[in-house]
Amino acid sequence: MHDRDPLRSGEAMAALAGLLADQTRATFCLALLDGRAWTVNELARQAGVAASTASEHVTQLVGGGLLAEERQGRHRYVRIADPDVAHLIETVTSAAGRRPMTVSSLGGANRRRALTYARTCYDHLAGRLGVAIADAMTDRGFVSWDHGLALTDTGADWLAAMDVRVDDRPASRRPALRSCLDWTERRPHLGGAVAAAVCRHAFDAHWISRVGNARAVTVTDTGRQAFVSAFGVAPEVLDSDGLATSGAVRRA
Repeated sequence: MHDRDPLRSGEAMAALAGLLADQTRATFCLALLDGRAWTVNELARQAGVAASTASEHVTQLVGGGLLAEERQGRHRYVRIADPDVAHLIETVTSAAGRRPMTVSSLGGANRRRALTYARTCYDHLAGRLGVAIADAMTDRGFVSWDHGLALTDTGADWLAAMDVRVDDRPASRRPALRSCLDWTERRPHLGGAVAAAVCRHAFDAHWISRVGNARAVTVTDTGRQAFVSAFGVAPEVLDSDGLATSGAVRRA
């Protein structure tokens, strides 16, 4: 933070908190954690509000720096502004997740189960799968937590052998690795450039696929073999009745 004036800092913090304090805007931000761009109409349907109402909320989120927008013809697309914003939203979600949530329908239970099993958190993997990957990479010495979270030389060689390409351009201020407290598992999964590269590779190699158009992902047969043999993920972690919910989680 460049402005150290406590009064102005407090004002800015209150303004940011106000943006997320509205249920409709919070719903938009959570939906956009899938890492893709959504139209205003899609967000309106997701939150169950009119398109005009959604447009007003999106304008506030863009103005507040939480979302970035682009226009293609008549369509207005928005996405999470950057990885730091995604991390902020996930952190707030994790804190809110300490309060038990009541699920009142079978569809809601299926969505919750699918998201708990595996999901994208902006551009990296979260849920049980994401935590299992973090554990496996730690156990195999690919990442170290001893002096701050870091990719080891062994881990860098392992990624290179799998042709997982990490964006390590000097111009990027993004950390190679970041610990994210998972809001469903209550344990850390990995964020940062390395985790994003792993997630991108998993999609490209067809190890995982999206469940409908939502954040939830499922593991393919090829992915099961890869996560067990290459990562060292325990096979039982990949066994979940969440795999049977492929039709249950979609954009409204």
